[in-house]
Amino acid sequence: MSAVEPIWIARDLPKCSGCRLCEVACSLHHEGRIWPEASRVRVFMRVPGAEFPHLCTQCHDYPCVKSCPVGALSVDKRTSAVIVDRDSCNSCGACIQACPGRVPFLHPGDKKATICDLCGGDPQCVKVCTEGGWNVLRVVEREESHSYKLYARRPDEITMDLVTIIFGEHGERMAR
Repeated sequence: MSAVEPIWIARDLPKCSGCRLCEVACSLHHEGRIWPEASRVRVFMRVPGAEFPHLCTQCHDYPCVKSCPVGALSVDKRTSAVIVDRDSCNSCGACIQACPGRVPFLHPGDKKATICDLCGGDPQCVKVCTEGGWNVLRVVEREESHSYKLYARRPDEITMDLVTIIFGEHGERMAR
């Protein structure tokens, strides 16, 4: 697959060990240091044993981009990632509220909207996950016919499904 084609990061959440190397790789790439709070991928653990990476799904209709009152968000036509113009962002949080998965966040340093940019087509989180043998995250070619918004869910919703997969019917009680 060429890095110039629109891509998507597929997720196999039950495989996640919670190692958080994806957060480390992301923050090293974007921040130049290990800073998980500034990572564009975030590992959630609402129930012990049910960790998972949470990141932008690049919804086909991009509600975050549409909600920005100052036009600070756009879509990279090459990768399909949401790009934030940090100079234009006014930190209003409209993109966070518009996201069905509540994925964008205000960066802990400059308080600007922060969203996965797919590392320009070479996601570092996927690299480290694959090299580590977990294979939770992997790059796939983006298909226009697929609704990626189906994967844009809040962490509490994902946790509920994940604990049911991992722990069976008792899992749902654990997540409450």
